Amino acid sequence: MTELKYNFKSQIMTMESKPVSASKTEMNELVMPNDTNALGNLMGGNLMRWMDIASAICASRHCESYVVTVSVDHITFHEPIKLGDLVTIKAQVTRVFHTSIEIFIEVFTKGILQHNARKSNQAFFTFVALDERTMKPKQIAPVVPESEEEQKLFDEAAVRREFRLVVSGKIKPSDAKVSQDFLQTKS
Repeated sequence: MTELKYNFKSQIMTMESKPVSASKTEMNELVMPNDTNALGNLMGGNLMRWMDIASAICASRHCESYVVTVSVDHITFHEPIKLGDLVTIKAQVTRVFHTSIEIFIEVFTKGILQHNARKSNQAFFTFVALDERTMKPKQIAPVVPESEEEQKLFDEAAVRREFRLVVSGKIKPSDAKVSQDFLQTKS
């Protein structure tokens, strides 16, 4: 692993980076009657709760600390998940930004008697790592992508982060330099 040295409030620390594979998380759920709406489909709120749990486990593994959800981006619902379906939720770190960490979630579903799962949902969750003693944000070790797909998610995460900061009013659109550079290089 590579080492990162940084100066945080005049305190020099060394953090060892971690590969994406070190914290990948997979969670399975069975859709039961109390999870469904009147149409027999999994309620979106229940699915979002499961996604939040899986992504929090993934983030906590990477950060080795408590984490809190900061934002959820771009949840898509491609098709309904039915009563009795098996739901598999896969979570992986895409990128670390000082005290925050972005997690990519993919949801797959299949009937118990079906052989092939189908992708039904995806989202990006962002968490902040908390220092156990002070419960204040803490620095997070960098993540190292291990494949082209992971590298693509890593590179694009900077753009997603800037978009979140613009939408939340934390930066002005004119200050979103990474997004402008990314869009200009992709033309």
